[in-house]
Amino acid sequence: MTVAANLGYMLGVLCLGALAKRLGLLDSGRRDKLTFFAFAFALPALVFTSTYDQPIREVIEPTLVLGFWLVLFTMLAVGWVVHRRVSPDSVRSVAIVQSYYSNLGFLGLPLVDSTFGSLASAKAAVILGIGALTHVPLTITVLVLVNGADVSFKEEFIGVLKTPVIPALVLGLAFSGLGLGVPGVLLTGLDALSSLALPVALLSIGASLTISTESFDFRTVGAVVGSKVVLMPLLAFAVFSTFASSWSTVQAGVTMLATPTAVSSFIYANELGGDADLASMNVFATTAVSVATLFVVLQFLL
Repeated sequence: MTVAANLGYMLGVLCLGALAKRLGLLDSGRRDKLTFFAFAFALPALVFTSTYDQPIREVIEPTLVLGFWLVLFTMLAVGWVVHRRVSPDSVRSVAIVQSYYSNLGFLGLPLVDSTFGSLASAKAAVILGIGALTHVPLTITVLVLVNGADVSFKEEFIGVLKTPVIPALVLGLAFSGLGLGVPGVLLTGLDALSSLALPVALLSIGASLTISTESFDFRTVGAVVGSKVVLMPLLAFAVFSTFASSWSTVQAGVTMLATPTAVSSFIYANELGGDADLASMNVFATTAVSVATLFVVLQFLL
């Protein structure tokens, strides 16, 4: 499938999810079930099938992890500076968080897998695992510092460790390191399950996108969009192309970080004192604009 066809398919399924929501076919209950299926089953299956048969020495590169962290924390600093004068705090906290919070799981990994092949997909799975362990604690810390929200960091961190992609990644890397095979029948089932990760996630995202113009701040939303889907991919390319030892690392790292703001950032913002309307608008805006920016990124990386 070409890049244009792949992104066209993504846009079509996103619109289908939004239409299903509008028609009442995907209400909040059904959407949550789709999200749970993608999060708990389809995405872990994709993580495992992406990693179990790849050479572990090629998959785990220090530059892969360090490059991801360098881009992430640089974008946090950029967001903090750019939005330092934004008020109230509920708006500023959301703008900072959504300037770096990437949709690594529901869009990033499936997109890398369908575009670049097995080795880049395995590296993207590693980034997803590292991102799961980094995004949430970092985001909670920002929201607590800016909004003064009350939260148990211990409980949140335990929750992160229970994320299904973490054991799936560990298991996949263990199979890779030990040279273990997977029975054909089981592998067929896992492949079928993993193939559902992208369409199910896209339907869920489409049904989650909402626009509220009541508190629309064009400058703040524009700054978040520019940071997340323009500046972050450019920074990621500069970092990974400079330090990575292989092109597949550049493909995986840049694509994962070029994805729009994840819907889960809205959930954390809503729970920890952030402006929910702005968070929802940023998710919608970055997702819409990313269709064009991802096309440019993917074409360049091929």
